[in-house]
This record gives sequence, structure tokens and C-alpha cells, in this order.
Amino acid sequence: MREVADSWRAWDRQHCWHPFTQHAEWSRKGEELILVRGEGPWLFDDKGRRYFDGNSSIWTNIHGHRHPRLDEALGAQLGEVAHTSFLGFGNPRASELARRLTDFFPPSSLERVFFSDDGSTAVEVAVKMAIQFRQQTDEPERRGFIAFENAYHGDTMGAASLGGVSRFIDRFRSFGFPTTRVASVEDLRSLAAEEISRTAAVVLEPLIQGVNEMRPWPPGQLAEIRSWCDEQGLHLILDEVMTGFGRTGTMFACQQESVLPDFLCLAKGLTGGYLPLAATLTTGPVFEAFLGERERTFYYGHSYTANQLGCAVALASLDVFEEERVLEGLPARVEALVQGLKAIVHPSVHEVRHRGLIAGIELRQESGERFPEGEHMGERVCLAARVHGLLTRPIRDTIVMMPPLCSTAEEITGACEALGAALGEG
Repeated sequence: MREVADSWRAWDRQHCWHPFTQHAEWSRKGEELILVRGEGPWLFDDKGRRYFDGNSSIWTNIHGHRHPRLDEALGAQLGEVAHTSFLGFGNPRASELARRLTDFFPPSSLERVFFSDDGSTAVEVAVKMAIQFRQQTDEPERRGFIAFENAYHGDTMGAASLGGVSRFIDRFRSFGFPTTRVASVEDLRSLAAEEISRTAAVVLEPLIQGVNEMRPWPPGQLAEIRSWCDEQGLHLILDEVMTGFGRTGTMFACQQESVLPDFLCLAKGLTGGYLPLAATLTTGPVFEAFLGERERTFYYGHSYTANQLGCAVALASLDVFEEERVLEGLPARVEALVQGLKAIVHPSVHEVRHRGLIAGIELRQESGERFPEGEHMGERVCLAARVHGLLTRPIRDTIVMMPPLCSTAEEITGACEALGAALGEG
């Protein structure tokens, strides 16, 4: 195994290009970690060392690795067919999944589902639908969007143009959709009527922003934005790629303020973290605007749209939510996370922010000033955490803690203790 693993590392250095990675530093940051196996909330490397999956494999894993119910669903679907085209053909798993997703919402609300591949494409679908809807309902001048400062909605060109994190968008700012950025409801209400008249939709991460170092929104803001959109005749697009599927304590974050969007973007946890699959839910009136002549067709789609394996495991994931009463068990897990983070006492901990099982631990100097960017304090602490059996990643100097929903209170407490130990060494 050692010789094989050494080959994996050599091939990685020679041929792989990792996302969000400065490869000039890649080999200097320590031995590349080769993950080979998973079990529940735990991951194992090629040397047999065990790590708690502290950010749910980039926010995707829900019920744990190798969940028997999900494994069984994949095996059963493989016994029938792995993938068939959704362009002009249907398949039973996609039909079932579309019905199950729409059943989470009141009748005649979010009743249509467009499948794609990942969170970025789920958002891309929503914004393209929003623009084409306006073109086909005699409002072609409404071609812009309102998004929030420091938001993140994906990396495809259209979705990226809605984002507000400069390092991700500055190079490509002139290529995407026209976007007005605001920081609050007050900013929305102060927009000029002319600006609003050119806008198709408002785009928002509900309850908490992810890449903006896990910053929660004020309670009630989501409902206020929905009301404002209704007053102005604007669609509301909710990006629940991170917050969906129990992360905030309810199945979807928007349910906590009884808000129904016009477009709901889902991915990451949709398949329990097993396979790439995304869904954009929308309303009957939006769908009807695309009916009629061929020119009204939504000409967009991907080769693996509604992939049967992905839909099968997504259905199994929804079954697990019901069979294991996952949402009912979340309060105890959330409390364990809250108490575990409170127990971390270190002068570098500036602020702890959380919603449900999503948390960000921001590190700063004792003066309250940020660490110089070149110190990479967040990365150093995450590397130190590996020694204590915890895997996670920072956003700048904010450490993300997002345990799989299957984690026990004891496992969550242990992960927080590991982070506390790493802070003493980072």
C-alpha cells in the first residue's frame, strides 16, 4: 500500500489541478492527504488514520459515508440502468424525486423541477429562467439582478457574476449579468425606481451566508425581502445549495420564516453527498411563460441532467430523513455544537457564528485586527487539526465546522475539542 500511495502522491503533483488551490504552495504545506475510505462521519487515509469529517466533505455529506440505505439504492439502480438522457425522455427516479421535492411546499407553489449538476448550475438555471421569463412576458428591459455584498453563488460565469467576493469575481466582472449589490434591507428600500425597473430578480442565501465566513442574517430579514420583492414585482431566487436539507435545523432555511421563493436552488446535500445532482424549483406561472411556440423553449441542459443514479440516491436520502427522524434529532446535535464551541477558550477566537449545524469560528489577533494575510492562520490551524483527527477548511481565517447530520453529540464534542487543541498549536 505504501508504494501505491507514494505513486498516488507523485501523480497528483504531476497531473492534478485542485480547486481553490495555489499549486506553487501545494507541496510545501505538508504531506498530501490521500483519503481512501469513509464510515459515518469519519474518513480514513491510506495509512489507516481516522479523521472526523468536520466540514461534511465541502458541505455535501448529510447522513454519513457508506450509509447502508444509500448504498443499497445505488446498487439497486445499477441493476437497472446508470444513466439515460432526459432530453425528450423521462425516467422513474426523476419523476419520483421531482414529486418528493415539490411535496415539501404548499400545493400550487413550487411545482416544477429542473435538474442539473451542481449548485452553480442550479443558480445558472434560475437566473437564465428569470431573464427569459421577462423577455416572454413583455418586460425585456428587466435583465439585471440584485445580490448581496460578499455573497457567493457558484463559479460558472453567470452565477459568479452575482457573487460579491472580490477574489472570485474581479477578473470576470465585465462578462456576467448586470448586478446591483446591496448589504441590507435598508439598501434595497433606498434603490432608485429606475434601478428596480431594470431588475428581474433578487438573489439571496437565506439565513446565513456561507463563503462570507459563515455570517448569519438578522432574524426576519428574509420575510422582509420577500415582501419587498412582491411590492416591486420582482422574483426572489433563494440559493439553498448550502443551507438545504437540514443544515439550519429545518429541511430548508426558507421554512423558518415561512417564505416561498419564485426559484429555489438545491444541490450539495440533495444526494446525501454521494453524487453530483442539482435541482431548481420554480412556480407554475414561471413554467407557463415558456409554453407555446418553439422559440419560447428553455434551451438549456446538461448531458447528465436527471441522472438516474443521482436521483435514486437522492430519493434514498429523503427516505432516511423520514425513517431515522433526522430533523427531530437535530436540536441535541446543535446544542452539542454550541456547547463544544463555547468550551474553546483561546485568545485568537474573535467570534463564533452559527445557524443550526453550520458554524464559523473567526480567528483574529488579540487586538481585534485581522491576521496579516500572509500568515494563513486559518490554514495553519486546520493543518494542526489533522493531527487531532479533524478535517476541515477555513474561509480566510474563519474555521468552518459543519458536521454531517448523522454525527452523535459525543462526536461533535470531540471535534470541537480537536479544534481547541489545534488552536494551541497553530
